[in-house]
Amino acid sequence: MGNSDACMVRVGETKGETMYLKKIDGPRAVTLADGSTMTRADLPNPRTRRWVASRKAAVVKAVNAGLISRAQALEIYALSDEEFDGWHAAVAKFGENALKATAVQRYRQSEVENS
Repeated sequence: MGNSDACMVRVGETKGETMYLKKIDGPRAVTLADGSTMTRADLPNPRTRRWVASRKAAVVKAVNAGLISRAQALEIYALSDEEFDGWHAAVAKFGENALKATAVQRYRQSEVENS
């Protein structure tokens, strides 16, 4: 396995090959409010540079469901507090469609008009 900081756990053998899972903090999977399951494999790549609505929504869902912590999301994806808070607020107030670039202007304008 080598000398790395990551701890590996042996989980079984298949045709003579040993399988290992990387030990992680927190759950590997969570059940979302709609009954679907979300795993860490459903999260965007940590090197993501193009943030489409579905990737933003996946990060917000993961934090809301406890798959990863807010602090982990900020660190993994190099997000600012303001950026994540904006995503979270948009989803909470208008749903995931509010994260689409074409919808951002529409929702911001409706907030200004209603202030």
